[in-house]
Amino acid sequence: MREVFQRELSKLRESLLRMARLVEAEIDDALGALRNFDRAAADKVRLNDQAVNELLRHIREQVFNVIATQQPVASDLRLLMGVQFVAIELERMGDYAVRIARRTATLAGLPHETLLPELGLMGQLASQQVRDILDALIEGDATRARKVAGKDAKIDRLYDRIFDKLIDGCGSELNAEESLRTVLLINVAHSLERVGDRVVNVAEEVVFLDSGKVVELD
Repeated sequence: MREVFQRELSKLRESLLRMARLVEAEIDDALGALRNFDRAAADKVRLNDQAVNELLRHIREQVFNVIATQQPVASDLRLLMGVQFVAIELERMGDYAVRIARRTATLAGLPHETLLPELGLMGQLASQQVRDILDALIEGDATRARKVAGKDAKIDRLYDRIFDKLIDGCGSELNAEESLRTVLLINVAHSLERVGDRVVNVAEEVVFLDSGKVVELD
């Protein structure tokens, strides 16, 4: 029975890692589309999100099947629930990548202006955070997960700076296109900030899986 459980758990991990890599690519592709105001690339991100949603459905079915057939003990259940929780957080990160892609598709139809450097930096940090937490998840490294979560404050500060700059640039002299562009960029920055928050959630789950203790890392 334990050998069967371990095989099923290995399959679950493979599905989760495949999902994680897809989400990582989704975020990178969305940011690339934004930098180039590339509507076609943005649309591709939206289409590719279906694969992430399908993997979430598959992982949940796998988890329920293992619970129903393998009689997992308490520690096994903690692990299975942790896998499902991480999968849900990854799917939500993918949703934020899709939101960025949608805003990019609209921005591509507006007069192009150079993006705020803080927005580019925020995108780089968010993307790096995703890669780092995936490495911590793969390695089961709670110490590394804590360090990754600790870097979220940088993303939050950049979001505040971007928001203030964009709002300060607003005024009665803005036309409709300029006002729309401001709103869209604020929304992009907010989506990146939320990706960072989801990374923190995954970090907390890595710590929980390692220690069995619920922690707040934000």
